[in-house]
Amino acid sequence: MKHVFTFDPDKCCACSACVIGCTDQNDIDLAGGEQCFRKTYDVEIPLQDGDVYYAYLSTACMHCKDAPCITACPVGCISKDPDTGFTIYDNTACIGCKSCAMACPFGAPRYRKEDGKMVKCDGCYMRVKNGMKPACVRACSFGAIDCVPEDEYLASGSNKACNALIDQLNLRKKI
Repeated sequence: MKHVFTFDPDKCCACSACVIGCTDQNDIDLAGGEQCFRKTYDVEIPLQDGDVYYAYLSTACMHCKDAPCITACPVGCISKDPDTGFTIYDNTACIGCKSCAMACPFGAPRYRKEDGKMVKCDGCYMRVKNGMKPACVRACSFGAIDCVPEDEYLASGSNKACNALIDQLNLRKKI
């Protein structure tokens, strides 16, 4: 069954617990200069009445339905997991060309200096296949991030709100 990440900005306080969960699950060496797959932001949005709205966000790979990183990879390292629908990678054959990163509107794929290969969030697809939540979801004490079956996501209508927020805050990477 395909899954989708959801995010409720009203429950997020930008505490970065999701980042810590992701870092731990993926053995990311922050001290060595690696970047986590998930990032948190606190954004000040000026309102027309002079007030300021504070938006707290947690972002990672969007696991796009028609992921441009898949077609951009010249050696076929990135694909869709048929069970979860997540955009996954096997960087065994990766040549470090960064084509996937250039194609991604969100800047999700990252170059790993230590081995010259690209890496990205895989949605913790093996955890999901085994009935567990992704590490970032499990770490979020406030329930701001969730991973739900696609049919539940589509029925909720939350996809419209999420896409509107991304567009409003101009978070899509410009190429």
